[in-house]
Amino acid sequence: MMEKKLAEKTAYDGRILRFHVDEIELQNGNHSTREVVDHPGGACIAVLTKQNEMLFVRQFRYPYHEEVMEAPAGKLEKGEDPVEAIKREQLEETGTTGEHYLFLGQLYPSPGYTSEIIYLYACRAASFGSTNFDDDEFLEIERIPMQKAVEMVMNNEIPDSKTQVLVLKTARLLEEGKI
Repeated sequence: MMEKKLAEKTAYDGRILRFHVDEIELQNGNHSTREVVDHPGGACIAVLTKQNEMLFVRQFRYPYHEEVMEAPAGKLEKGEDPVEAIKREQLEETGTTGEHYLFLGQLYPSPGYTSEIIYLYACRAASFGSTNFDDDEFLEIERIPMQKAVEMVMNNEIPDSKTQVLVLKTARLLEEGKI
């Protein structure tokens, strides 16, 4: 089940995203088009306290015109290792450093049109310090017990997909004593 790219036309090439329309050949020989958003990817982390609280950041998300509660996350720089990216974002957004970083897999947020891959991690907070938000970043940090976070996911109080996956995977690993 493959599709062969025949031609590519760039429609937009921005600071973060690149949008192109590809002409493709389907496996039956017919032609079609695919609209693709290229994204450098990101990393997201479940930061746990000793009391099994998870740290969240609440921020205004313009596309939805509302505040969204999310796990700390950030965009990868070109060629950046996801572990280094998440350590940077964790420190900037929560003021914490971690220990025992555990890789929880990859998430394809919208495989129908974007190349974005989000790398998921969990860790225990080892130290707490000051945040260092980007100039255009305005965040509030919240600590929520894991069981409450699971309830919030199940009640659709946390609609962000990467955060939902992290909460549920982390809760399961806590139950199994793996974190």
